[in-house]
Amino acid sequence: METADVLILGAGAAGLFAAAEAGRRGRRVIVLDHAVRPGEKIRISGGGRCNFTNLSTAPERFLSKNPRFALSALRRFTPQDFIARIDAAGIAWHEKTLGQLFCDGKATQIVDMLLTGAARAGAQLVTGAEIGAVRREGGRFTVESSRGSFAGDSLIVATGGKSIPKIGASGLGYKVAEQFGLPVLETRPGLVPLTFAEQELERLRPLAGVSVSARVMSGKTGFDEALLFTHRGLSGPAVLQVSSYWREGLPITVDLARGQDVAAALKAARGAAGRVALQSALARLLPEKVAALALAEAGLDGGNRLADQGNPVLERLAAGIHAWVLRPVGTEGYRTAEVTLGGVETDALDARTMEAKPVPGLYFVGEVVDVTGWLGGYNFQWAWSSGWAAGQVA
Repeated sequence: METADVLILGAGAAGLFAAAEAGRRGRRVIVLDHAVRPGEKIRISGGGRCNFTNLSTAPERFLSKNPRFALSALRRFTPQDFIARIDAAGIAWHEKTLGQLFCDGKATQIVDMLLTGAARAGAQLVTGAEIGAVRREGGRFTVESSRGSFAGDSLIVATGGKSIPKIGASGLGYKVAEQFGLPVLETRPGLVPLTFAEQELERLRPLAGVSVSARVMSGKTGFDEALLFTHRGLSGPAVLQVSSYWREGLPITVDLARGQDVAAALKAARGAAGRVALQSALARLLPEKVAALALAEAGLDGGNRLADQGNPVLERLAAGIHAWVLRPVGTEGYRTAEVTLGGVETDALDARTMEAKPVPGLYFVGEVVDVTGWLGGYNFQWAWSSGWAAGQVA
């Protein structure tokens, strides 16, 4: 049996970061991962450029049963702290929009930085290790795997969530938590496209591939970003964001002309060029296919002259565009979800160290914990911050 001070399950963002931090303290660290290539989710993130943090990181941009839990870790290791690591590694980056920071080059630069940091700190990486039994015996943790048996004084669980199973995501971390008596909140896909019943899809499918700048709301929570029509329903940043708040059976409300006053614009066009067809006038404000859909939803003939439409008609049409109500039937699931909502309940963890309160030496970091960020680099920042916190003490 190979021994270490710290065993880490998972060689993703949080696990590799924790490994380097613990190793720098002189701790002997072994990182185990079932995948042959570590950091696979990092490699595919951000279109291959990795949206590695967000300058607007704040606790209110994370979903959790206890929204304040993330505050300690996020304050102690900030986006600026991670940017300093990026700069020191010579990785060029840029801000894309809304505080989102991306590599100028490939996401593999982040993976290489993490692997180099862990190796320099003396951490040992064991890949292709399918995890079997995890136990605590005589004050030490033991892990059985397809690559042998390992023992350590501390165990950091950084196995991620269930999202994107094709790269090996699983519920291992939740099973370990439950085995040691920690509560696990129900999990569900987050940051995921929404799907609709066949009746709705018949109307939406002709718009597949069309994108609009929209506001999408679920209840009182809304996001102002792009919306993309797909063959299965709706996607795009605004929809992905709101999907984390949406629950089955609830409607969503979409403003298809965010930032515009459609009624005022149509009234002005009527005064200037009333002979134009209603559809043509509306297509100057919205993509042509979206304009056709809006007219169909309002029961209006787009071929009629704009001059023949009274104010009540134009106002009713505009109201439907600015507050289009839809009722999704589900999501595309973990297959395409970027994150997993729910997870190890934060009440069972020390917010400063990520240590399990009832089990000394056991830590949970990253996505496996009930802390889920918005789209745009927030979840990577949680991985860095929580991994850093555990790495200071494990």
